[in-house]
Amino acid sequence: MRTVEWSNGKVRMIDQRQLPWNVEYVEYNDYREVAQSITDMVVRGAPAIGATAAFGMALAAQQSPALDMGSVLDFMEVAAVILKKARPTAVNLAWAVDRVMKVARDDVYSNAKEIRKAVLDEANRIADEDVTINQTMGKFGADLIRKGDVVLHHCNTGALATVDHGTALGVIRTAFEQGKQFRVLLTETRPRMQGARLSAWELKQLGIPFEIIPDSAAGHYMRAGEVKIVLVGADRIAANGDTVNKIGTYMLAVLAKENNIPFYSVAPTSTVDLKVTTGSEIQIEERTPDEVRCPYGNALIPDDYPVRNPAFDVTPQRYLAGIVTERGIVLPPFRDNLPKVIHGEPASSAKTAK
Repeated sequence: MRTVEWSNGKVRMIDQRQLPWNVEYVEYNDYREVAQSITDMVVRGAPAIGATAAFGMALAAQQSPALDMGSVLDFMEVAAVILKKARPTAVNLAWAVDRVMKVARDDVYSNAKEIRKAVLDEANRIADEDVTINQTMGKFGADLIRKGDVVLHHCNTGALATVDHGTALGVIRTAFEQGKQFRVLLTETRPRMQGARLSAWELKQLGIPFEIIPDSAAGHYMRAGEVKIVLVGADRIAANGDTVNKIGTYMLAVLAKENNIPFYSVAPTSTVDLKVTTGSEIQIEERTPDEVRCPYGNALIPDDYPVRNPAFDVTPQRYLAGIVTERGIVLPPFRDNLPKVIHGEPASSAKTAK
């Protein structure tokens, strides 16, 4: 199952707003529609957003009516700005757009047709690489899960949040495929309920035992000694290891630290932003209050009650036991070790991490 792909000249994706009730696919032939699909969370999850944006750029190249290379590039530059604004917190979005534009600006092409082919090839390459990276992260991270563990997971980080397989849920999936017996606690992840709707749907398809708990119940299960490890994803990781993830992650990290439970973020190296020194520099997306007032059309809060709705929060690096990447598990001190891994050095194994 691919969350997003190129199909017959269009960008095709699963409409995640319809899950778990219906599995529906939507197709777009305009890059502006692709940008809106990211904003509206038809597609979500940092790696999936990155791949979607890459396909959006390929679509922009196809949309441009220009015959000369310069005009095609100008059209793509406008598309790049619009796509990057769709959801600014997830660094994978800008990373993928910039990677496609770098290919488009290469001086090896002799006509606009060659540019269009090259950017589509690059978008497909980004999508294919994402699957391979997730599978590799799954193997590194699976060693952290032991037989009989209860794993706490927040939001959705599975195949739906990526092109396929997943990051933190990809680790859980790999451990299960290795024959390990364990159980997963899924937070609801309010206000959009990605844990209760999407992660639960994925685990049910895979046959992995899970239970959904209210976000506010996580501390109860940690204090009771039931939770053995916490696995989450990331939308952006600063150079010092501060991690931006779905709202509520910081709370879980603090509770895990208080209860001596290892807390790991699982993310590809493309999610690490070495240009950002600390998490306090990262823009936190504020979403519409209606997501809180009227979840899925059900009015729970009067319109004249003030509401704030941050989509993400920052987890300071001191709460992380490690960061699982496709190059291994990065351990503290992250300020020293993250740049090394980004520049190609291997990270640690799960045995070292424990």
